[in-house]
Amino acid sequence: MRAQAGSDPGAARRADPAPQGDAPDGLVVFDGLCGFCSAGVRAVLRADRGGAIRFTPLQSPYGRALARRYGIDAEDPSTFLFFDRGRPLEQSEAAIALARRLPRPWRWLSVAAVLPRRPRDAVYGFVARNRYRIAGRSEACMVPSLGERARFVEEVPSSPGSSSVKRPE
Repeated sequence: MRAQAGSDPGAARRADPAPQGDAPDGLVVFDGLCGFCSAGVRAVLRADRGGAIRFTPLQSPYGRALARRYGIDAEDPSTFLFFDRGRPLEQSEAAIALARRLPRPWRWLSVAAVLPRRPRDAVYGFVARNRYRIAGRSEACMVPSLGERARFVEEVPSSPGSSSVKRPE
């Protein structure tokens, strides 16, 4: 996330993680060009056999709309978003909430919540800043398989009832 002239666009999310009435649930907004992020999405796809978690790349129309709404720089993201029961979470909080939604042994990763948030987010930030060095960057978003495609939401849903995710403002 890049702050604008002395502002911190993520401050509102951190200060008030209350559920948003029209926010999606179980949605991962990720950098589709990041090899590390795409590998994480593929791991969640394998672990979440029930299909409860949905995905949208930041590079899609829906991903861009959510990034804009929640203060993420879609051109240079420093975090992913995970919507947990309508609450937009980022950094280590997002990763922990996502892990809690997955079956064992992935759920056990949520034990990281016992650590103070500041050090967790510092580690997250280090990985996020170096993600392209760790796993590379592609020129195009990952392409889900035919079986996975139903779990990806790229267009802004036309109405809240038309999808399991809800439309941003």
